[in-house]
Amino acid sequence: MVNSELSGKVAIVTGAGRMRGIGRATAVILARMGSHVVVTGTGRNPETFPNDEKEVGWRDIDSTVEEIQAKGVRGLPLVVDVSSEIDVRRMIDSTIEEFGRLDIMVNNAAAPWGPDRVPVLDLPAEIFKDVVDIKLMGTFYCSKAAAGQMVKQGAGGRIVNLSSTMGKSGHANTSAYNAANFAVDGFTQALAKEMAEHDITVNSVCPGLTETARMDPMGREDRWNERLKGIPMNRVGTDQEIGELIGFLCSPRAAYITGQAINVNGGSLTER
Repeated sequence: MVNSELSGKVAIVTGAGRMRGIGRATAVILARMGSHVVVTGTGRNPETFPNDEKEVGWRDIDSTVEEIQAKGVRGLPLVVDVSSEIDVRRMIDSTIEEFGRLDIMVNNAAAPWGPDRVPVLDLPAEIFKDVVDIKLMGTFYCSKAAAGQMVKQGAGGRIVNLSSTMGKSGHANTSAYNAANFAVDGFTQALAKEMAEHDITVNSVCPGLTETARMDPMGREDRWNERLKGIPMNRVGTDQEIGELIGFLCSPRAAYITGQAINVNGGSLTER
């Protein structure tokens, strides 16, 4: 069921091709709220899809767009490398060509969980750089391009950056991810102050452990259960729960919220 809270608005959600993912959940929630949605992905090879996606014939961003259109709004799938400023510019241009405007930018794309999760002494510079290029530089490129379009339109807007509780608390073997997310939160605060006069809010959402396909390499036994011990609510979050907060931040109800980095983690991290 679609409501009219974001009727006529146009959103971009990056990294929205996984069936179990914050990007897909957010895109569908924004569609439910009445927004047209552009979804981006990296053009994943179907042979690399997890088994649950293969079993249902999941088709990455095309399947996400089908879910969006089922809400009665329009969707547009785009293959985009957010670490490329040229690709990001093309994404904005395609959005304007298709819909004529841009009101919401959700920067969700991130490097896969994996080869960066090692001690600094064992971490290759190129792996560190890949994590930063996708998470931080991607957020910068997309935010800059989207904000420029929103300022040009003169009708305000919303930018939501996906960070992490790892952007507030450093841990061993996560230096690249920590560095990228700490930087995203700082960038969010700075951009929020710059965009306030244009009625463009900028916030970051900081999930804790969340049940998504991105976490599959962690496994669901020893490491997962060990992490659960640090969550007072004794469960992980869901992509739907994170998406609902993002939807709220994109709505008129959140018009006076900007420059914030909001934890969503079942109480595992309570400081700012």
